[in-house]
Amino acid sequence: MAAKISPRKEHFASPSPLSLIQKLVLQLKRWNHTSSREGEVVPLRDVATVREGSYDPSTWKSLDSRRAGIRNSDISSPTWTVLKILQHKGFDAYLVGGCVRDMLLKRKPKDFDIVTTASLRQIKKNFHRSRIMGRLFPICHVEIRGSIVEVSSFGTTHRNVKEREATHSSPIATNCDEKDFIRWKNCMERDFTINGLFYDPFKNIIYDYINGMKDLRTCKVRTVIPAHLSFSEDSARILRGLRIAARLGLQCSSDVTTAIHDLSSSIMNLNKSRLMMELNFMLAYGAAEPSIRLLQKFKLLEILLPFHAAYLAEQTSHQPTQSSIMLMKLFSNLDKVLSADRPSDCNLWLALLAFHLALVDHPQDALVVWTFASILFHGIWTKGVQFARENVIDVTFAPEISAPSGTKSNESLLEDVSHLASLVKSSLSSLTNTDALRQSMTRYPKLASCFCLILVSEKMGNNIAKLFDELEKDIKSYDKQRQKCEIDYELLKKGDQDETRFVLGKIIMDTMRTNLATEPSAKVTGKSSPLLSKLFI
Repeated sequence: MAAKISPRKEHFASPSPLSLIQKLVLQLKRWNHTSSREGEVVPLRDVATVREGSYDPSTWKSLDSRRAGIRNSDISSPTWTVLKILQHKGFDAYLVGGCVRDMLLKRKPKDFDIVTTASLRQIKKNFHRSRIMGRLFPICHVEIRGSIVEVSSFGTTHRNVKEREATHSSPIATNCDEKDFIRWKNCMERDFTINGLFYDPFKNIIYDYINGMKDLRTCKVRTVIPAHLSFSEDSARILRGLRIAARLGLQCSSDVTTAIHDLSSSIMNLNKSRLMMELNFMLAYGAAEPSIRLLQKFKLLEILLPFHAAYLAEQTSHQPTQSSIMLMKLFSNLDKVLSADRPSDCNLWLALLAFHLALVDHPQDALVVWTFASILFHGIWTKGVQFARENVIDVTFAPEISAPSGTKSNESLLEDVSHLASLVKSSLSSLTNTDALRQSMTRYPKLASCFCLILVSEKMGNNIAKLFDELEKDIKSYDKQRQKCEIDYELLKKGDQDETRFVLGKIIMDTMRTNLATEPSAKVTGKSSPLLSKLFI
């Protein structure tokens, strides 16, 4: 039976229309400078049209979580512990954001976020192993049995929201339920409508104040406030929006699409550590291939990964489909072994980028690439060489794979593998050094004018280089044989080098097995759509 979304008539007292309109107009006056397109000022009536629905209680809805198939057993044990303690102490506590969205989509959440009526100090007082983090939007990290649960307070307001309301605060609307008003106000501070859903697991109710359900049903990523204003407040929302679209197979709304095109270069105002964090969220959680597609579409890839953006621009000019391009195939196979709840450390996808960059600059015989990957996977050169010789097949990746160079002895093959390991290590400099990146970009003279932004530190580059040290220096002494073939995701998430080598070898071999076109992104969409159609009427 389809889960019915009920209007919130039974939960809300009728608010005063006058007080709501007054609050809306006062806030909109603070936002009147915002551009809908670069260089244009939005008239007050245009912004009001976009935002007016957010203040209309008739659009507020609630959903019985049980009819939507949400089970409280899906909530992690540490999260439940925090929720129950807060409730026992007399505070209201809700799950909020992406975890509610993902549970509705029958996906395992990456993490669970809690928002509560307790202040940050009260949270810290009730959980001894906790600490307050952040200055712009402080939250409390609560440690429960080795896991971190992120808890925010309704009493904490984002600095930009404070600025908007500093001179125009207004009381709660007459006859409006205080709890509903508090939840609604918190929604208005969030980034996207589908991240603004509240779930009360004690009452089994999901609250929707900003049409998040509707946007889930129509597979849209839409900002809570006008997109230009939202991205001007925090340009990281551009990357977050694309990450959500890539991971869930959703489409950006038209105003979000326009705003990203207009403001894409604003992400350069973010510090490098923040950019690296957002890029890792995109590439290490099972949606790297569709993320790369979207970053390229919106010309963000040329800022974040300029060499690979130039490579893709050249390849797509004469390839029938991106899925036949080796870089996209590598990331497609990366996505097959990762997911939101089984991520990797950034070392894995950075090693893939370095490996691919080395092949673009120095194409290799397929047997050499197979042997390189097979040794990483098997952990010993004898098994690696044997497996590669038995399984190598012809592939047509260009320019990465060169024509066969004839029969090779084991000695000759191992020399070539060691040389490839050296090339991969050298290619890391294009990810960590501006001059090296500029030199690499000379391969693409038409596209060489790039931002040359470096996100990878020398320390990170050195850690990745260690993955290939033994293959470069003494390959016959390399002995990292495994006792099992399954991936240890805890070790992979921590960046364990043996686990990273194993998975790296697997991804490269899977890529070399065939270069027949596939569409991994269709897998994501295919999972989402049937579930959405069952959830909503």
